[in-house]
Amino acid sequence: MNFTKTTEQSSNYEQLEHMSVADLLSNINKEDKTVPFAVEKALPQIETLVTQVVEKMKLGGRLFYIGAGTSGRLGIVDASECPPTFGVPFDLVNGIIAGGDKAIRKAVENAEDNTTQAWIDLQEHNINEKDVVIGIAASGTTPYVISGLEQCNENNIITGCITCNEGSPLSLTAQFPVVVVVGPEFVTGSSRMKAGTAQKLVLNMISTTTMIQLGRVKGNKMVDMQLSNDKLVDRGVRMIMGEIPVDYQKASELLKEFGSVRKAVDNYKK
Repeated sequence: MNFTKTTEQSSNYEQLEHMSVADLLSNINKEDKTVPFAVEKALPQIETLVTQVVEKMKLGGRLFYIGAGTSGRLGIVDASECPPTFGVPFDLVNGIIAGGDKAIRKAVENAEDNTTQAWIDLQEHNINEKDVVIGIAASGTTPYVISGLEQCNENNIITGCITCNEGSPLSLTAQFPVVVVVGPEFVTGSSRMKAGTAQKLVLNMISTTTMIQLGRVKGNKMVDMQLSNDKLVDRGVRMIMGEIPVDYQKASELLKEFGSVRKAVDNYKK
């Protein structure tokens, strides 16, 4: 397929090795500043995709991210933060990476080129028509991701994608593509940089907006967060104090008794 892979075009900067530390940092920062504007242009696409995710989740569906390398890791990061942040089940948002969990830390040779494994990986989770699968690939050409979405399309499973190249095979495969064109990287082809940042921003939007739409945030607070450490317990206590007229000790007792900010506040008001 003939399309312009802007993520692979030559950097706007030359002779990086001759730049000072200050110049390197300044120029990387200059490039990074362009990313939110690229994401802004894709907001209508993101809205359409999130609407699909919310609708499916309200029917009992789940969200899956699939990717390879940096893209796969970013999906796993976003998925793994949903349970502690929003108190949802661990299998509601899932991150799958080409090569399996060992690929989270170390690259697995040829994993991203496998055209059958993604569907196998998804089937291990009993993927079905209630679910949504989002493929993540900066290049938009990763065989693992594209083939996974193709199989989902054939099985009436809604598909989306996050990519950084317009007209890529992945964006043409996904039913609801999100294309964030960030242009050339500071280090030519290093798509973990601007492209990775763009993907992370979009993932934040997808999961956070979805959880808010599902009622997992009250006001502006994570009232269903898991109280897994002292910092979060203290945060929960202070959230309770902000919602009902009790002191720190009473709020702490309520949180310990009911196990979540939402339940503590609701039961106190009753």
